[in-house]
Amino acid sequence: MKIVIAGAGAVGFHLAELLSKENQDITLIDTNEEVLNHAGSHLDVMTIKGDAALNSTLNEAGTADAELFIAVTTSGITNLFMAILAKQLGAKKTIARANNPEYFEPEQKENFSNLGIDVLISPILLASQEIKRLLNSGSFTDVFEFENGKISVLGLSLDTTCPLINRSISDIDDLNDNFKFRGIAILREGKTVIPRGNTMLLKGDHLYIAARKEYKDTAMQFVGKQLKPIKKVMIIGGTPLAFRTAQNLEKDYQVTIVLEDKEMGRVFLERLNNSLIINADPSNVDILKEEGLEQMDAFIALTPNSETNIITSLLAEEIGVYKTIALVDNVNYTHISQNIGIDTLINKKLIAANNIFRFIRKGKVEAVAGLHGVDAEMIEFKIHKNNRVCKTPLRALHLPQKCIIAGVIRGEASLIPDGDFMFEINDKVVVFSLPEAIHQVEEIFK
Repeated sequence: MKIVIAGAGAVGFHLAELLSKENQDITLIDTNEEVLNHAGSHLDVMTIKGDAALNSTLNEAGTADAELFIAVTTSGITNLFMAILAKQLGAKKTIARANNPEYFEPEQKENFSNLGIDVLISPILLASQEIKRLLNSGSFTDVFEFENGKISVLGLSLDTTCPLINRSISDIDDLNDNFKFRGIAILREGKTVIPRGNTMLLKGDHLYIAARKEYKDTAMQFVGKQLKPIKKVMIIGGTPLAFRTAQNLEKDYQVTIVLEDKEMGRVFLERLNNSLIINADPSNVDILKEEGLEQMDAFIALTPNSETNIITSLLAEEIGVYKTIALVDNVNYTHISQNIGIDTLINKKLIAANNIFRFIRKGKVEAVAGLHGVDAEMIEFKIHKNNRVCKTPLRALHLPQKCIIAGVIRGEASLIPDGDFMFEINDKVVVFSLPEAIHQVEEIFK
């Protein structure tokens, strides 16, 4: 697939990185020679220095033959214009990054669609949705449900109290006959490991397991933790993301927002319906305590300063706040959350890039999801024809080593398959795969 990406910043770079691992034909356009040189030296992509809002630059990139044009510069208006221009030149599908919430109203989106923009992506909207999903997951750092929860993928940190530490996956499987699960990924020191039966779990690991929905509570008890309902939430920061997050949460939670800018505080007060707004320095922990930090169930740090977000979240964790989420600007920080004690570090640019990547993939599959901080994908395929997949035991299919079958949904039943398992027509298969194995997995299940 020929893909042209306008914008080589954090979103464009990460997206190009994901796509280049699949041997896609990627052309990256930017006016900044430094970011292009960085991309060119680290990724297998073609780079062009130029303004993607000009026909000459788009023609040089071969936009007329592109199956996909993606505009992800920091200027929303420019992205819209470039996407419209690319469609007129012949690009089959266009995606544009924008942040103005009014652009995402149904009537406005239809107008953009008529102009040639197929998909609008907002890092702020996506990040606020991600935060709400993380709050709903309770003690789990991630919860993804396939086919209305017939199979759930759960993320959890293995701390000093976890009884699973220093045991192998196969040992754990034998501990409880009533709870069957599949270990599908371990995030260990920033690297993704696909566990096998003899893989040992270590303190500080971040483990992802696949299990049937009814085992969700059992899974938490199994690792020595208790699920706790979240009711009171404190958000710090006067950013657009803080506002959008409060707007998403205030119907379901008791939301307190601490921000320093008094003018922005008035804007929040006028536009939010059920949130407590406090004008104070959000980096001052004593003030946060005075405003009830110790009584909060969750703390969400969304100031523009990554260090402030990390430090205040660590202090919130230290005084007993059940769930902590911090926004960071540096993409590399997102892999260290399980090592420093914060439940989740998020980066809105990374969330946007991953969302675009999953949108691109979804044309071929039933569903796609990404594990937080893990450079891999969960993909749901449907067995639609009676080919060798249905006639061969799972162990003889020669699946890549860098993937694992998380589970199979057959009608109303959810199954954790073993090596003797054989697929049937209409089975839905959830596969966890590292990027370099996705294409091979798709070839097997297409």
